[in-house]
Amino acid sequence: MRILLVEDEPTLSDQISAALIESGFVIDHADNGQDALHLGAEESYDAIILDLGLPIMDGMTVLKNWRAKGLTTPVLILTARDSWHDKVSGIDAGADDYLSKPFHMQELLARVRALIRRASGIASSTLRCGSVMLDTTSGRVTVDSQNVGLTAHELKVLSFLMHHQDEIISRTTLTEHIYAQDFDRDSNTIDVFIGRLRKKIPENMIETVRGLGYRMRASP
Repeated sequence: MRILLVEDEPTLSDQISAALIESGFVIDHADNGQDALHLGAEESYDAIILDLGLPIMDGMTVLKNWRAKGLTTPVLILTARDSWHDKVSGIDAGADDYLSKPFHMQELLARVRALIRRASGIASSTLRCGSVMLDTTSGRVTVDSQNVGLTAHELKVLSFLMHHQDEIISRTTLTEHIYAQDFDRDSNTIDVFIGRLRKKIPENMIETVRGLGYRMRASP
């Protein structure tokens, strides 16, 4: 899952990035509103963490621009403002959730996971597809209640497919969501990860749709 982090305070930005990466997310970062506006509109993200107090262009203006352009990516606002009507203004501008500074990092991670689940129409923190279960909190994967060891990239591919069960997902989309913007992306590696996953979960669960990509289904 790929996150855009928009935060101009270096220490906090580093702390959030480290926590997200440790939890298995891929991170792009912007430290001003202008770069954030461009990245959010041009790149593909599963969620955006947006500070309101940004240089060049403030976060509220960025958010309003995104929503005016039709961007539907879930947005979590970070704000040092504790006024209730600042929070209301953020929600009315199109934010999906907010978190006041200072905050506990585990709460931020939980809120990000919840935003991504809700965007996929999923209520539980445990994803299920047939005999496969993925705990989005711990990253633990089981098949028929037996633990399955996955590499970081295998887990990212599986997580994205399980968040989008029964949808056809192209190689390009998978590549965009498991690698950061500045990574040397190669969509051919997706086939390798899919091949490895098929050896660790029921093989036919990930279906190849010729010319289009992959689809994960409990009952192919």
